[in-house]
Amino acid sequence: MTVTSGLIGVMLAWRSGFFSWPLSILVVLGLLLAHAANNVLNDLMDFRSGVDTADYHRVKYAPHPIHAGWLTARAMFLVFIALSFADLVILVILTGARGLPVAGFALAGFLISVAYVGGKFSLKFLGLGEAAVFVVWGPLMIGGTYWVMAGSIPSRILWASIPYALLVTTVILGKHIDKLEADKSKGIKTLPVLLGAKNALALIYSLMGLFYLILLCESVLNILPAASLLALFSLPRAFLVWKTLRQPKPAEAPKDWPIWPLWYVGWCFHLVRLAGGLMLMGFFGQVILERFFR
Repeated sequence: MTVTSGLIGVMLAWRSGFFSWPLSILVVLGLLLAHAANNVLNDLMDFRSGVDTADYHRVKYAPHPIHAGWLTARAMFLVFIALSFADLVILVILTGARGLPVAGFALAGFLISVAYVGGKFSLKFLGLGEAAVFVVWGPLMIGGTYWVMAGSIPSRILWASIPYALLVTTVILGKHIDKLEADKSKGIKTLPVLLGAKNALALIYSLMGLFYLILLCESVLNILPAASLLALFSLPRAFLVWKTLRQPKPAEAPKDWPIWPLWYVGWCFHLVRLAGGLMLMGFFGQVILERFFR
C-alpha cells in the first residue's frame, strides 16, 4: 500500500510533466523506510506498554521480534534508529533538491507516526488512528511525493489522493474489528471499539463504495486520468468482500489462511491490492500515451 501511494504521487507528477528517475526511487524508498521504522517502533512501544502480550492478536498472526526471541527491546530500538537514520539521509537529499516543504511533509508524517504508537494517549487509544492512516497514505504520501517530483502541489492533487486513501483506511478498520474485544479489554479506543463491529463494518462498506464513486467523479473531472477507471474491474471482488464480511467470522482458520486470528483485514486487503494495482496500471498506461504518443 505504501508503494502504491508513492507511485500514485509519481504518476500524478509525471502526468503534469515532472519526472526524475533518481527522485522517484528515492522518495518511494524513503516512504518504505519510514513505514518500516514505524512498524518497528509500534512493536517496541506496544511491548513496553503491555499491549503486545503473549495472548494478543499481534503475537498470534505473525512473529513478534521480541516475543519470538529474535531481538531484545534494546536491539529493536537500534533497528528503529538505523532505519530512521537511513530515511534521514534520503530526506536531506530530497530537501536539498526540492526545498524545505519536503521536510515539512516528512515531519508531519513522523509526528503522526509517533503519536500513533505513543502509549496510552496515542491516536489509536483515542479513536483517531484510522483518521491518521487516511491522512498519511493520502495527502502526506501522495501529496508529498508529488511535491518531491514537481516542487509544488496544486489543490487538485490533494483531491486526487482521496480515493486510494479511503481504501487503505478500510484495511486498518478491518484489523481493528478483528482486535475489537482484545482492544476493548486494554482500553484501546479504536473506531470499531467506539462504534461497535456492526457500525464499523458499515463504515468499511461505505468507504469502499466511496472509492468507486469518487474515482468515477475525479476521472470525469480530469483530476485523475480516465484510465484509472480500470480499477472498476475490481468491483466483482468488492461484491465478494462485501458478501463475505456480512457472514459471521469462522470459528477457526480456513485452509491456507495465513494470518489467523485476523479475518476482516485480510478481506479488505484482498480488495485494496487488486483495486490499487488496476488503478496504477491504468494510470501508467495513460501517462505513457499522453507523454509519448500524443
